[in-house]
Amino acid sequence: MLLEQIRSASNYLNENTAGFKPEFGIILGTGLGSLVNEIEIAYSFSYSSIPEFPVSTVETHSGKLIFGYLSGKRVVCMQGRFHYYEGYTMQQVVLPVRVMKLLGVHTLLVSNACGSLNPEYKISDLMVINDHISSFLPLNPLIGQHVPEFGDRFPDMSDPYDSVLIQRALNIAEESQISIHSGVYVSVSGPQLETRAEYRMLRQLGGDVVGMSTVPEIIAARQMDIRCFGLSVVTDLGIPESLEKAELSKIIAAAHKAEPGMTLIMKELLTYL
Repeated sequence: MLLEQIRSASNYLNENTAGFKPEFGIILGTGLGSLVNEIEIAYSFSYSSIPEFPVSTVETHSGKLIFGYLSGKRVVCMQGRFHYYEGYTMQQVVLPVRVMKLLGVHTLLVSNACGSLNPEYKISDLMVINDHISSFLPLNPLIGQHVPEFGDRFPDMSDPYDSVLIQRALNIAEESQISIHSGVYVSVSGPQLETRAEYRMLRQLGGDVVGMSTVPEIIAARQMDIRCFGLSVVTDLGIPESLEKAELSKIIAAAHKAEPGMTLIMKELLTYL
């Protein structure tokens, strides 16, 4: 059933893009949708028009699937993603990534807004994800009936983020004088933000930032042998000793401030691939 749903969506997109074959997938997080302005758009679809696709319910997510060219490369870009806290199953959350694989995507670039657990990070800093912690997710997209077409039942996760892409992104940031870090992303279900005690615990466990997305998509992508790169934007600080109440307007403003740097890194990274 799940495979049939994914094939239905991919067949629809193939038919309505004249067989456009994207090589690179991009997922844009909260407040980070303006990268689409850099894409030479060939086709655009509302999520609601795609068979079997969920619909984004987060107000800051546009809910569009964009096909086109970025840095001369064929891309398919999600302008807004799906989250477990919206009431979707994990299989629905990662459905677009599985569709991307059937469309021809071999490399996935993912961005997100996050809260910092590391006192050295500042608002609007960027962090390249070099590892993640997913133990706090209530479910996993691989739980359930195994579909052999997706890959191994027990995919290796010792190196989920491509080390070559990580180093290249760090080099791009240094050359462009963009403030950037490399660290560990902790994935939680949300939608509530963490308590002081939870922030303290996640930091002690080795997390540098915390967010409500990304990891399920990476797990599904790696199962399908898609090369992965993740970039986080620090939009609030989860430092227990100086914790302030989070406000959505401030989070969006912090993401927008970081967007030019994130956009530059994504575009330059594609020129390398």
